[in-house]
Amino acid sequence: MKRLFVLLCLAAGIAAPGAHAAVDGAALYQQHCAACHGAQREGAAGPNLADATWAKVKPQKAALEKFISTGSPTNGMPAWKGTLEPAKIAAIANYLLHPGAAAKGAGKNAPAVAGAAAKYPELANFKLPVGFSMSVFSDQVPAARSMAVSPSGIVYVGSRAAGKVYALVSTKHDYVIDKVVTIAANLDAPIGVAYLNGALYVSEISRLVRFDDIDQTFDKSPTYQVVNTGLPNDKWHGEKIVKVGPEGKLYIPVGAPCNVCNKESDIHSKIYRMNPDGSQREEVARGIRNSVGFAWHPDTRNLWFTDNGRDLLGDNLPSDKLNTAPTAGLHFGFPYCAGGVVADPEFAAGRKCSEFVAPMAKLGPHVASLGLEFNTGNQFPAQYKNQLFIAEHGSWNRTQKIGYRVALITLADSQVVSDTVFIDGFIQNGEVISRPVDIAFLADGSMLVSDDHRGRVYRVTYSAPPAAPSK
Repeated sequence: MKRLFVLLCLAAGIAAPGAHAAVDGAALYQQHCAACHGAQREGAAGPNLADATWAKVKPQKAALEKFISTGSPTNGMPAWKGTLEPAKIAAIANYLLHPGAAAKGAGKNAPAVAGAAAKYPELANFKLPVGFSMSVFSDQVPAARSMAVSPSGIVYVGSRAAGKVYALVSTKHDYVIDKVVTIAANLDAPIGVAYLNGALYVSEISRLVRFDDIDQTFDKSPTYQVVNTGLPNDKWHGEKIVKVGPEGKLYIPVGAPCNVCNKESDIHSKIYRMNPDGSQREEVARGIRNSVGFAWHPDTRNLWFTDNGRDLLGDNLPSDKLNTAPTAGLHFGFPYCAGGVVADPEFAAGRKCSEFVAPMAKLGPHVASLGLEFNTGNQFPAQYKNQLFIAEHGSWNRTQKIGYRVALITLADSQVVSDTVFIDGFIQNGEVISRPVDIAFLADGSMLVSDDHRGRVYRVTYSAPPAAPSK
């Protein structure tokens, strides 16, 4: 008879301070345990937790809570007392004892998914934590890239291949898109959009343009003003995002115009910020090959950003990186150090990786980590509050595809404690279904994920399963 071995590993789960929302054991399991034990408790790096017989502890809630709390060092199980709150330990124990109750509760989301099943059958094969569901917010946004949400709820989306910028509008304010407007066309790879002071900023390859009073003019063929920024027009890594920092400045990256080259002395391989009118451009960070995602921590206000590693070092080197820049002027290693740990074979020239700022997380080789965003809303369970989500566009030249997911980066005291899958299923039966690009959140706390492969924006919502019966 197979035995059920209990929780040999948990990716640390630390709640937002002061959070008092209901604790969802199924969601906690998906966030902190599924990476080791499988989304369905079937086992992965850690043992199977879905069998009927308990080996290390009695199948009773109190005994399981004690085991999780005190751990079993000889079996690789750490003690979580003092790290996980007792309520969270109890919720995980309850879920493991009564997983069927959570599954039954998750079925309450089925009608919404079923309504779209005929049109979007692939939605049924996406995998999200229990209680979460995903729908197509809009399928009328060809080559959808970066997103910006205005205070009135209009979602602006930039498009690389189409050369357009779209406005997604819910005229009834019910989060159902019933109007898609092209506000601009014939632009040069306008992948970046940002909303600031009533204006929409759109970043092209060599310039930044501004649409004033955009929420009132988006459907009236609005004109734009060119913001003088002095951006270069290189095509290689020339597409640029634009984001608004917490101090009201615009942040724009300038990638390396190559796979790998030394451009330390010029404008490339850096992140800049400037006033909204393009004045006072200043360097924020350097040694960055190609960043396509910025976000600011809601508490520290520090900049976090993704950086894509170089090619032609094989399938497994180097890793994409997640970085943070608490101060301006830091160097993140390119072109001397690849992935934070590998001296570049062409450009290291005696330089050591220890000279440069180490990544907060190594995200994987060629995963093409792009947009990222912190969740500051209240719709998701408390354990997701102020945590970071990253859209991994997916590898294009790796023997076996990697990436193609939305990752959840769990932080505690601004340190990364786990990197787990939040949305899987962008590849189904070996076929690329979608390629996630950017993350944004709506006013109700739901998540948007853009997809430039099928020209979609997905919406992720949460509905708490009913509490499992106590025993």
